[in-house]
This record gives sequence, C-alpha cells and structure tokens, in this order.
Amino acid sequence: MLKSIFKYQLYYFMVTLIALGILALYGRNIAPHLEGSCCGLSARWWFWAAVAVPIIHQYYVWFVWRIELFSGFFSRLMGMRVAFVLYSVGFTLLFLGRLLVLSLLALATRNTLGWPPWLSLAAGVIIIPPVGYMIYSVKRYFTLSRAYGIDHFDKEYNVPFVKGGLFKYTSNGMYTVGLLFLYLPAFFGRSEAALTVALFNHLYIWVHYYFTERPDMKTIYGTTPEGM
Repeated sequence: MLKSIFKYQLYYFMVTLIALGILALYGRNIAPHLEGSCCGLSARWWFWAAVAVPIIHQYYVWFVWRIELFSGFFSRLMGMRVAFVLYSVGFTLLFLGRLLVLSLLALATRNTLGWPPWLSLAAGVIIIPPVGYMIYSVKRYFTLSRAYGIDHFDKEYNVPFVKGGLFKYTSNGMYTVGLLFLYLPAFFGRSEAALTVALFNHLYIWVHYYFTERPDMKTIYGTTPEGM
C-alpha cells in the first residue's frame, strides 16, 4: 500500500525543490520589487507565502487522495460523506488561499510590472471570459464533487470522462484555463512578483497532474481523458 501511496512522489518532491531554487534566485534578482509591504508584512513575506500555499494545497490533496484511494482510511474513520465534506472544506480554503495571498502580494508590489498600464489591464480583462466559461462548464458538465475528487472516496463512482462545454476542446479545462484567474491580481495590480508566482501556480499544478492525478485516474478508470 505504501508503494502505491508514494508512487511518483520522489519525482514530485525533486521538481518542487528545483522550483523553489529557481524562485529563490528570482527573488534575489528582483529584490527592489520586494521592498513594499501589505497588512504589516513585507512583500518578501507575501512572496513566499504565495509560493507556499499551492505547495501545501497540492500535497494536502495528494495525502488525502492516495490514503483514501488505497486504504479507505478516512471513510472508515468517519463515513464517506463526512470525510469527503471535511476534505472539500480544506480543499476550498487552500484553493481560495492561493488567490488571497497572490492578491496581497500584488498589493505589496503594485506598479512593478514593466508593461504599459493599458496592456496589463487588457490582459486581465481578456482572461475573464474563458475563466467564466470554465466555471460554467464545471458546474454544468463536470460537477464540483468530481472536481474535488469524489472518485477517490466513492468506490462505486463510475462516470465517463466529460466531453461537454470547455471539456470538448481540452481534456483538462480546469488546469489549462481555470488557473488563469490567478493572473488577475498581477495584471490589475501591475505586479511582476505576483505574475511570476501566478505562473508558478499554473506550471506547478501540472506536476500534481502528472505525478498524482493522472496515475490515480489510471487506477480508478483504467485510462485517462487523453486515452493513455
């Protein structure tokens, strides 16, 4: 069981360390942009908080998903429904935490992005429609419970992969399009540091996909949305 729980996680950990190293070098190179503050905390503090939250979030999901998938521990402890609800609350708080700390980082480092104001504003506005369509597609076709990972808890869950709405054009609309909303604080606040951490969020979610979620889908469904 432990082998299944930790499958591919060494690669996950190594990529995380490499990403942290790159971000540390970046933080040193843009030191003047991290001299502001927000809510009594330094911009540098908010920078690392904005990096830490997605890492904590994704390791939280891995921990709960894998233990539940291969042992059913949480469902046996408190019942499947209660276990899933409690996990979903933690997921939601951490997911919203990504946006919150990015927004506070953007406030602490506002007006540091070397783009014309009109271009930064336009980029933010352009992002909103596809993100809105993604939210509609998740609610209409994918369902929130599946987005949270109900298939790791409910052993009888056997629903085909979604091909409606945004998912007609991409097999993983939530990661491809959904995380674009994390760029909004950077564009509207014109923050270089927030833009960098938003990009980190967007890239790092794929580490979760390839080393945790995709292998889990093969275990649960025998295949993936890509048919591999």
